[in-house]
Amino acid sequence: MKITTVYTRRGDQGMTDLVGGVRISKTDIRLEAYGTIDELSSHLGLLAAQMPATDEERTVIIRIQNNLFNIGTHLATDQSQTPLYASARLAEGETAFLEQRIDAINALLPEPQGFVLPGGTTTAAQCHVCRTVCRRAERAIDALAEKAKVGPDIIEYVNRLSDYLFVLAKIINFNAGQQEIIWKNACK
Repeated sequence: MKITTVYTRRGDQGMTDLVGGVRISKTDIRLEAYGTIDELSSHLGLLAAQMPATDEERTVIIRIQNNLFNIGTHLATDQSQTPLYASARLAEGETAFLEQRIDAINALLPEPQGFVLPGGTTTAAQCHVCRTVCRRAERAIDALAEKAKVGPDIIEYVNRLSDYLFVLAKIINFNAGQQEIIWKNACK
């Protein structure tokens, strides 16, 4: 699909179109939800760019970005007024796929030593940024789900995605020989 016009001026007064043409305020929680998913995908793009092209998890990140596009379409559809398009659905088994990746990575990691502070290598630190943006997206999706229909598979996937990003950051540091930074309670 070729985009012929980048700007439309339709959003200049603080309103935007959802899938199906419904107009809503840009301050609506729906926009916060799918906008944060878009932000997450951008952060994941930076993460993927920092990973070697041969890294299996880089391929997983790109798969996740594709799924996030579907999730964004899902969230940008007011199902009370517009039916979901096929592009607004997650393929069956995507949450289970993330769980498999989490289990496979976790099996390679040493036993946890305490709460981990985000950091380590630049790539692992970027992975932690992705994780926290994912958690923010999850909160916005949960808020949207309180007032509108959101598929439970969407909520489950985003929840599992933050778990995947946590273990991914840990394995990136582990593979680089980078010690995790463990939280030390200054109040002791």
